[in-house]
Amino acid sequence: MMGPLILAWRYIMYHRLKTLTMIGCIFLTAFLPIVIGLLLRQFNQKIVARADSTPALIGAKGSNLDLTLHALYFKNEAPETIDYGQVKEIQEKGWAIPIPVYSTTKAGGFPIVATSLDYFRFRKLTVSEGEMLNTLGDCLVGSQVAKKLDLFSGGELLSERENVLDIGGRYPLKMKVRGVLKESNSPDDWAVFVDLKTAWIIDGFGHGHQDLTKEREKGDSEKLLQSNDDTIVANAAVLPFTEITPENIGSFHFHGDLGDFPITAIIAVAPDVKNETILQGYYETEKPNAQFAKPSIVVRELMSIVFQVKKFFDANAVLIAVSTSLLLFLVILLSLKLRHREMQTMSKIGCNRGTLAMLQIGELGFIFTFAGILLAAAVWVVWRFSGDIVQALLLGS
Repeated sequence: MMGPLILAWRYIMYHRLKTLTMIGCIFLTAFLPIVIGLLLRQFNQKIVARADSTPALIGAKGSNLDLTLHALYFKNEAPETIDYGQVKEIQEKGWAIPIPVYSTTKAGGFPIVATSLDYFRFRKLTVSEGEMLNTLGDCLVGSQVAKKLDLFSGGELLSERENVLDIGGRYPLKMKVRGVLKESNSPDDWAVFVDLKTAWIIDGFGHGHQDLTKEREKGDSEKLLQSNDDTIVANAAVLPFTEITPENIGSFHFHGDLGDFPITAIIAVAPDVKNETILQGYYETEKPNAQFAKPSIVVRELMSIVFQVKKFFDANAVLIAVSTSLLLFLVILLSLKLRHREMQTMSKIGCNRGTLAMLQIGELGFIFTFAGILLAAAVWVVWRFSGDIVQALLLGS
């Protein structure tokens, strides 16, 4: 029994290139369909779970898929905005708890997400160090942001300029890291959170600058274009503050009504189905420039299309498997033909047909065993890190 197996082992080790080629063909043929199925299943679980945990979204009229991906994953370019006054309107009518979301810029390559404290309660997010947002210019960083950028409570993070070539554009804001969020295995781990006013300052809707009355008292004519009892007009030499500190926080202000300021989405958490239905009807009939979306429906429609497309990949995988099997069969037949004299010699020295068959089976057994071990190891690695892989695919990181 052991003799044919020893001969089979020596044969495949001698013909290493042929053996490795056959192992590679078997491995790749099985690996790709298994891994795609595994990652797609994990992807479906994660994206559906995130969508199911978000009752409803409100945003500007347009693609409900873009709105959903932006509000849930902070992906893609920011959609058209709606005014913050709609948050106040929903709150006053009592139909739902409106949680604003506003994300248009980045810091350190990660999205800056402006929202209210209700968001952290809704997503059940807590800090692992530091504390929650409590003043203008503060930020909270997700666990992955903290790891990638080596941030900690009390550190500093600079927002990115929208266009580095725009000399006259807004200035980056240096934010203080108030705390680091506990890991939640969600897109929130990969985001930087601020309050709405901080985000509006970053986007240029509010600012703080030097006290111009002091400049007038000092007689600094280089910084003042016009100065009288009613009006003070400064030139570009008076730069806006790029950091909010206890000393200058009082100088920060906004021009216009905050209710007219932009947000990109509202997460609407209704107390019951009745209130949610009323809210949906209101936006579908009374708000022509806005839309109401159910993330669970939007995501399931998306995944139904994905699984329809997967059927073509499955059919392709079957065809590849059949082609590979035929190729392996051809290789085996050619190998047997080339080894015909070898088999005759072994038969003449006393090997019966059963021994010769055991020799061939042993060779194939070793090849398929090695391919199976390699496949199992590779699939385990993918399964072990499938959550991180899917998260990276979802967030584009």
